[in-house]
Amino acid sequence: MQVKCAKCGHLIVLSDIIESSNGHLSHVDCMRPRTLTADERHLLFVYCWDHLVAQCLSCSLSFRMTELAADPLGGRTNICPRCRKDLTENVRTHLYGCAMLPTEILLKAQAVREAAQRLVKQSQKLVEDADVRIQEAEAALFEAQQAFRAAMRKRTQN
Repeated sequence: MQVKCAKCGHLIVLSDIIESSNGHLSHVDCMRPRTLTADERHLLFVYCWDHLVAQCLSCSLSFRMTELAADPLGGRTNICPRCRKDLTENVRTHLYGCAMLPTEILLKAQAVREAAQRLVKQSQKLVEDADVRIQEAEAALFEAQQAFRAAMRKRTQN
């Protein structure tokens, strides 16, 4: 069983960018669940502004952050200016492997990402466990109802 976003109702997967509020998980941006976070964009512009951050495999072109296109009407960012392919995951992969980031910053950023993924996994496990318990309770209710009805039938036959 999957965890659903508290805002949009769509399933949350491990690669989605999430936030937690009052015990409920939701996408940071429901229209773009895998978009870069504000913190990731900040790191890219501070540490990666002067070098290539994405490669479009379709076009065999590489881009700096400032060269990537955006589609304001479609709400997409980090797209190849030539073929319009979304390069967000390509940019994120660069960020988490970039040698220009100070080690401490990189480790903290990775820890945040891993904590969010753990939260999604644990939430999914809790939903699965709750589903199993509900099924067990439903089965116990059904058995109790059957036993009650059998006792009632037996009583009316006597």
